Amino acid sequence: MEHQPKKKATIYDLSVLSGSSPSTVSAVLNGTWRKRRIKESTAKLIRDLAEEHQYTANLQARGLRSSRSGLVGLLLPVHDNRYFSSMAQTFEAHVRSRGQCPIVVSACRDPEQERQTVETLISYSVDELIVAGATDPDGIHALCVASGLKHVNIDLPGTLAPSVISDNYQGARMLTEAVIRHFSANLPLKPDELYLFGGRDDHASRERIRGFRATKRELTGDDSDRCIEPTGYSPNMAQIAFERFYEREGKLPRGLFINSSINFEGLLRFMAQHPNEAFADIVVGCYDYDPFGSFLPFPVIMIRQDVDGMITKAFEIMSQSRPAVQTYLIQPQLVPPRTALKGPLDAIKDIE
Repeated sequence: MEHQPKKKATIYDLSVLSGSSPSTVSAVLNGTWRKRRIKESTAKLIRDLAEEHQYTANLQARGLRSSRSGLVGLLLPVHDNRYFSSMAQTFEAHVRSRGQCPIVVSACRDPEQERQTVETLISYSVDELIVAGATDPDGIHALCVASGLKHVNIDLPGTLAPSVISDNYQGARMLTEAVIRHFSANLPLKPDELYLFGGRDDHASRERIRGFRATKRELTGDDSDRCIEPTGYSPNMAQIAFERFYEREGKLPRGLFINSSINFEGLLRFMAQHPNEAFADIVVGCYDYDPFGSFLPFPVIMIRQDVDGMITKAFEIMSQSRPAVQTYLIQPQLVPPRTALKGPLDAIKDIE
């Protein structure tokens, strides 16, 4: 006899199994149970039963009934970056906790791809959209307004929609100070030994450069344009910038402020081509966090941006009927060398 696939549970099946009404089950599964003051123990029981009995919502039918698809989108610049992958992981957890389905896509920092991707998401009737690190957030805003799509910018701000970003200026000040103070009083860092590499002409880079220069002036008494080496967000271009500096100066700066983990990868590519003596006494500050970088043989001080704080604030804003068009700053965290912090991947369940 041919094996019959197990029938998936419906809301009404879960109602019988849990002893709750169908409307209570529906509220738990779509994430509105707290508003209806349903007990957390009841919500947990229903969610556990839904998982055990392979409940999946019929999103198309839900959309026809409520004009909502249950889909929530996140537009990223790239996937292959710990910061943005952490953002995606955190976003997905938030969306699923609300009983909705996450969609994560990237557009490679290409404004035309950004526009086309958002148009595609709109065609699939996503209910909400978080726009992360877009090159043209105001252009995306126009598309969203035309379709009535709720949206928030994170990581990079726009001028027409609410934005939630890392406090890049204060983060840069913390990182610059930590790099300078890491050097001993017997051999302090000189102004011309501290350089910033990476980034481009976007809001985040401008604020980080502003914080870097202000702190450098305060603590070393000097600052100059020649200590800023913008390379864009490309490991290859960062590597080329380090090669040119090394060829010109015969060594690396003792103090380095690296504008992102992508640029930090360019530094590591450079190091792979040179003997250890070329970077034996350097201290690196990286405006991004990766635990592997923290355990390199030279000191690496990092800034971890509060991804959970940004995502939480974004959903809070989208829950408002008429959110103010303003930029919300989320404080980042300074991470000392040889420190491995917990992150969203720790929430992944092991298979027993």
